[in-house]
Amino acid sequence: MIVDIDGVSLHLAHPDELPVTWVGQEEVMRQLLAAWLVVDPLDLPMNPRLLGKPGVGKTTLAYAAAKRLGREVYILQATVDTRPEDLLITPVIEGMSQLRYVASPLVTAMLRGGVLILDEGNRMSEKSWASLAPLLDNRRYVESIVAGIKIKAHPLFRIVATMNDDASTFDLPEYIHSRLQPQILIDFPERFEELAILKENLPFGDDQILNYVTDFLQHAHAAEERYSARDGINIARFAMKLAFDGARSGPELLRTAIIQTLGEEALRYVPGR
Repeated sequence: MIVDIDGVSLHLAHPDELPVTWVGQEEVMRQLLAAWLVVDPLDLPMNPRLLGKPGVGKTTLAYAAAKRLGREVYILQATVDTRPEDLLITPVIEGMSQLRYVASPLVTAMLRGGVLILDEGNRMSEKSWASLAPLLDNRRYVESIVAGIKIKAHPLFRIVATMNDDASTFDLPEYIHSRLQPQILIDFPERFEELAILKENLPFGDDQILNYVTDFLQHAHAAEERYSARDGINIARFAMKLAFDGARSGPELLRTAIIQTLGEEALRYVPGR
């Protein structure tokens, strides 16, 4: 799709379609949807950030919340190399001495009234965050120096940033920190929720394997280990693949899957060890 802004043609991005479902932890879902709510003609949506350990489902939550609103969802993966133009508009050479301006997922979401998930936002430098400052306050616009245009956000546009709480990230500049509110903390799920997550992602899974892996994860959580449901899904999936030829079964198979997925140090959390 192409749109025209002040004489500049922008080629829009395509929305992301993911086969995900949010399971459990309805309170954090309620908080996210509340942050996006507009309760008065003079009100504005907030720009929440989802904080938690890697693999706890921050992106899944954001995507599922956007789908509950019936909106298109766009995901922009932030890295230490993300530049301001990557966030907004990128010029692409097309033909002889011609430029095509390609809108980022963020700009596309702004124009179409979609939801933008800025994934792992605290891996991004301050210079890139600075280009988003007017979008994250009551101005709700961005300016592209590359294309020489100002882009205003559609009234239905919403944004959420996901952030890992590990040491491999930047500290947010204070002027951005105050614009990304509220902070919604996502913790590890309870056992019944974690088992439901595994069953949702592995509906073909063996119940014995899924329960074993759930117990393993719960023991790890109790010790404040950073293993997540994503790790559990990989362990269970690998265990089922190992079991497919019938060569191995039971605890030996699961121990192998744990070692090959997380390393031998993870065996300390094996149930009944």
